[in-house]
Amino acid sequence: MKYTFVPLLAGLLLAACDQAGQVENRTVEAAGNAGPQRQIPPDLNRIYNQEAPIPPQCYTRTEGDFNPCYTCHQTYPDRTRPNTMWDGYLQGSYDFSELGETNHWLNLFVDRRDAVARMSDHDIIRYINGDNYTPYMKALAESNDWKGPVPYIRDLQEGATAFDNLGFARDGSHWVAFNYKPLPSTFWPTNGSTDDVMVRLPEKFRTSTCQAGESRDVYLANLSLMEMAIKELDSITTPAIDETMVCADLDGDGTVTTAREMLRRDHYLGNAKDVPVTDMLYPAGIEFLHTVRYVGVDDQGNIGIPRRMKEVRYMNKIRSFNNAQLKSLYGNEHQEKAEGNLPTYTDHGDRGMDNGFGWMVLGFIEKADGTLRPQSNQEQRFCMGCHTTVGTTIDQTFAFPRKVTGAEGWGYINLHGMRDAPAMNQPLGEIAQYLDLVGGGNEFRENDEMRARWFNEDGEVDLEKVAKADVHELITPSQDRALSLNKAYKLIVEEQSFLYGRDATLAPAENVFRHINPDEIAPLKPEKRIDGYEIRLDWSTAED
Repeated sequence: MKYTFVPLLAGLLLAACDQAGQVENRTVEAAGNAGPQRQIPPDLNRIYNQEAPIPPQCYTRTEGDFNPCYTCHQTYPDRTRPNTMWDGYLQGSYDFSELGETNHWLNLFVDRRDAVARMSDHDIIRYINGDNYTPYMKALAESNDWKGPVPYIRDLQEGATAFDNLGFARDGSHWVAFNYKPLPSTFWPTNGSTDDVMVRLPEKFRTSTCQAGESRDVYLANLSLMEMAIKELDSITTPAIDETMVCADLDGDGTVTTAREMLRRDHYLGNAKDVPVTDMLYPAGIEFLHTVRYVGVDDQGNIGIPRRMKEVRYMNKIRSFNNAQLKSLYGNEHQEKAEGNLPTYTDHGDRGMDNGFGWMVLGFIEKADGTLRPQSNQEQRFCMGCHTTVGTTIDQTFAFPRKVTGAEGWGYINLHGMRDAPAMNQPLGEIAQYLDLVGGGNEFRENDEMRARWFNEDGEVDLEKVAKADVHELITPSQDRALSLNKAYKLIVEEQSFLYGRDATLAPAENVFRHINPDEIAPLKPEKRIDGYEIRLDWSTAED
């Protein structure tokens, strides 16, 4: 059920927030005097912002010239897509509900520079290298009170060490890591976070019809079929697969021996042979595990992925919808928006939050002492907008469609040597294109280090310099910036003020609206729009 927003509700909501926030006298002033004040509530389960699915980046001032919106909001000429949100019109439009016109992400406007300067480099390095994942997940698994999933991989805090060369978890949990290009630009390390993503298919996708027990060959074949479906490919390279274990000629050469390439099939293999392979949709039962971490800095100043996790995010596809059903669901979403209704989601407690499109979403985040805890209802809403109704997602996901295609993409994320592959059907490398369209190194255009590195003095992107760099060099910060961003985020952790935003900003944002008056917005210039942008990448053009 959704509720129609009226101005009276806005006043009641903000009044309730103000009253609750003054308990224990924990008011924290944000820069500026427009909009609600940033007040840390004693009850994190209180609904502070029902428009939390609108992320902070959506409040960036485009000024008619800068377009960070295109990576999420797209309309495609191909009307056969399961995702029929077709929201390209949102680029630069700020088409929000009345409640959404006020920016509730007040952490963007806090000046943390003095507090960051007082924090020790040594202390923050020691902190980010602490393991808050293993003890929490083990405790969760042993708890009689926890009724939800436990997204645990042994030694995951150590990164690549937890996986073999093909990305299979060494603990036998059947999670598989894959190498992918982080989406611009929230998950670029230069903007404060590193991450990794793992996938797991249900048991029947891992077992053969011609042998007892589980088979890695069957699993690899089905993972490859799924990749072909998500990317709409007719064939794909694979690690060596023993076709005799799969009971099928995978490469179409007329023999059942060893395959290093697979052709597209109508159904999955092994005991999943009853499951159809459907373009741009995952099979029911698939799970994704996503860890969001600090930016690793060791004692020698090397930048990498640290042990400590900011968040552990888990998604499970609990039901499948066909294209006609999805079209109806997206149609309902458009109608709800047209009627001015605010988004609501069904919260299943320990199991997660239902996004209404077949997925259950569950998140864990740091407590003030650095240990992990389940996200509150309000905090979980932050995740729902991007994993529900934006036009660019492939079956509500971002990372897997961006996997390095084929055999080379199985293994833990590694940006070293990765070229700046363009989005499909785009002329420039994706990072080069993003820098040019956005006019900076993040959505807010407030990453001075990226501007100094990759822009010329006239404000234009140095395309030649960008083209010579790999992805690691392009999006990895200096040691000083990494340490500062880690400290800034730790301050948010200590406050437990996630309901006001999770972006590790240092100075108050200048290119972000505190409140939007739709009548005063300069429309995005037509030449600054980009239609048909894909989160899927053309890796063939990135080969040396």
